[in-house]
Amino acid sequence: MSRGPFVAVLAANTISIAGSSLTLIGVPWFVLETTGSAARAGVVAFCATLPVVVAALVGGPVIDRAGRRRVAATSDLVCGLAVGAVPLLHHAGLLEFWMLCALMAVSGLVHTPGLTARYVLLPHLAEHAGTSVTRAAGLYDAVSRGARMIGAAVAGVLIAAFGAETVLLLDAVTFGVSALLLTAFLRGIPAAEPQRTGEKVSFASYRAELAEGWAFLTRSRLLLGVTVMVMMTNGLDQGWSSVLLPVHAGDSLGGAGALGLLISLFGGFALLGALIYGAWGERFPRRTVFAAAFLASGATRYAVAAVTDTTLPLAVTMALAGLGAGMLNPILTTVTYERVPEELRSRVSGVTTAGCELTMPLGGLAAGLLVEGFGATKALLLFGGTYLLTTLAPLIFPAWRGLEAPGPAADLVSRTEPALPGSARAARSPHPSAK
Repeated sequence: MSRGPFVAVLAANTISIAGSSLTLIGVPWFVLETTGSAARAGVVAFCATLPVVVAALVGGPVIDRAGRRRVAATSDLVCGLAVGAVPLLHHAGLLEFWMLCALMAVSGLVHTPGLTARYVLLPHLAEHAGTSVTRAAGLYDAVSRGARMIGAAVAGVLIAAFGAETVLLLDAVTFGVSALLLTAFLRGIPAAEPQRTGEKVSFASYRAELAEGWAFLTRSRLLLGVTVMVMMTNGLDQGWSSVLLPVHAGDSLGGAGALGLLISLFGGFALLGALIYGAWGERFPRRTVFAAAFLASGATRYAVAAVTDTTLPLAVTMALAGLGAGMLNPILTTVTYERVPEELRSRVSGVTTAGCELTMPLGGLAAGLLVEGFGATKALLLFGGTYLLTTLAPLIFPAWRGLEAPGPAADLVSRTEPALPGSARAARSPHPSAK
């Protein structure tokens, strides 16, 4: 057993996600500073997230064939180049708005396959390190959330001191460091290398592999319900992070420093929530914890932002929301690993990620247009009300009872695996996962 590869992936994620948090704040702030338009900030968010859906939709078989190590490292390198080009072109006086949209689209296109490639390795790396999947998933999510907290705090300070361009350059560097770690420490891990199926590469075989992921998802009432719910909340969260919160911070809370503080509080308490769940969460019913955590972490942010123009009430709300949010992903990760056979995880992960991110392009665009047309307060209330209705799903629909543990009546897929065409069932044996 060796913990080196697992630790390296955690370190790469920490560095890369901290850098991405810089961009999460830096890009909307850069657009608002240079154009003064919430609608244009929404357009950039649309361009950045639409390719994410496309990449997630078709990327599962590509990740397996190309190799998870190669995909993860290449993704980070391309993202670094795309993000770094924004401040360099702006400094040279060459950056047009369409160029910014195109560069963010390139980054979005390659970023999701890289994240998926790392994520689907987690069960294998946990086994390699001699730890359980539940604990590894909790640590993985905790480290990711801690990185977001650090990145957001640094972004707020750097934007206030040096401008958004510096933040974007620093993000480009973090992508490069992450790529080096993945390239060096995932060598020799069988699940990280290209997976051979014994079948000739063709469009038909690729389409069949992709269809396997879709078939598995649609046969599972629980996983399909999770995907639809997260699809809705991801779109709303994209509008929050890319438009609504930056606009509210700029108009009412004093600027980028307050924005960084709020995102850091959310990330820090999300880290605490993930650690708490990793330590004691298995003692409590998953469905109860999940429903309560989602209700606490969702609509409250929008409602408080809509009715206050001071930082303290929203800061407290963001902290409590983060605490709940930190408990969500460890539950979903564990449930997915329990229910999806390892030979299908890359493909199922691709289609669930595509489904979960389907509304993200529209979320940012809709938020920008709503702010321009009706004002920030009405946009916040509309988004918050929709969020509240969405997060009631685990309390209403019976399929969500399957969150507890695999059992005879919990879910169709917990006992029945869809048939795989040809030799795919026997030939593929990586250790990936779904979202």
